[in-house]
Amino acid sequence: MSSEKILIKVPGSTSNLGPGFDSIGLAVNRYLILEVSRAEQWHIESSTPGLENLPKGKENLIYQAAEVVAKDAGKELPPCHIHMTSELPVARGLGSSAAAIIAGIELADYLLELDLTKTQKARYGSLFEGHPDNVSPSVYGGLIIASHSEEETNVISVGQPDIEMVVMIPSHELKTSEARSVLPDSLPYKEAVEGSGISNVLVAAMLTNDWKTAGKMMERDLFHQPYRMKLVPALKDIVAYSKELGVYGVVLSGAGPTVICFVEKGQGEKAAESLRNEFPEYLCDVVVPDSNGVVTSAAAE
Repeated sequence: MSSEKILIKVPGSTSNLGPGFDSIGLAVNRYLILEVSRAEQWHIESSTPGLENLPKGKENLIYQAAEVVAKDAGKELPPCHIHMTSELPVARGLGSSAAAIIAGIELADYLLELDLTKTQKARYGSLFEGHPDNVSPSVYGGLIIASHSEEETNVISVGQPDIEMVVMIPSHELKTSEARSVLPDSLPYKEAVEGSGISNVLVAAMLTNDWKTAGKMMERDLFHQPYRMKLVPALKDIVAYSKELGVYGVVLSGAGPTVICFVEKGQGEKAAESLRNEFPEYLCDVVVPDSNGVVTSAAAE
């Protein structure tokens, strides 16, 4: 990297999508942006409300992800100054941590001229974060379907759905660790088979642009949403009210507490206005799928 500044722009994401638990994710057009320049030592700062107190040195998640890639390549990261801005609320289920991890991987790729493929970036991200549906949308953009193990990561990128979403963000956080703690260790065989069938139909419906069926399958999830209902008690009321609005489906975004409503393209703002009035404790925002994934470019002077 020369002395010029660069911009790294990473989309956030919504993951799980009900029965697509730990395997289906969708990039959204809200972003984490890094302005990077060479420096004498590492310094990471942000003026975005809520991010002022994040670690400013090597304890930062961005640096830690970059360092994993650098070590694997047998190279040393040159110190940088990073100014970070974010449209992704922390600990709300919109992929803020996953975006930071992908930003770090992208940073190492650029600084060390590694020329990583998207497949490699998604693999690094999945190994670091543990869940391919969280990190892979930020690499590929659009909708992804993935599986991950220590041995391999498989990601299928299926493009940009023709859909809008109303993202309902509460004021409180929900740590992923807490959301994971309420999940069972196992499911009865018959229930697991039923849940798998629901998930399979969800995928087929999304791939054929049948969002009515996809929405039904989202709400029939057996893998995580029934257990997390008590952590997001308004979810039942939102699901019931959304039926009056013609919403396709309502799910927790990631582990929650953000709720995401899938609506017909062009109907997002109308649905959002109704949801704002009915649920004033939520910040309702209309988003669409991001199609690009992470992008690096020269910063404008």
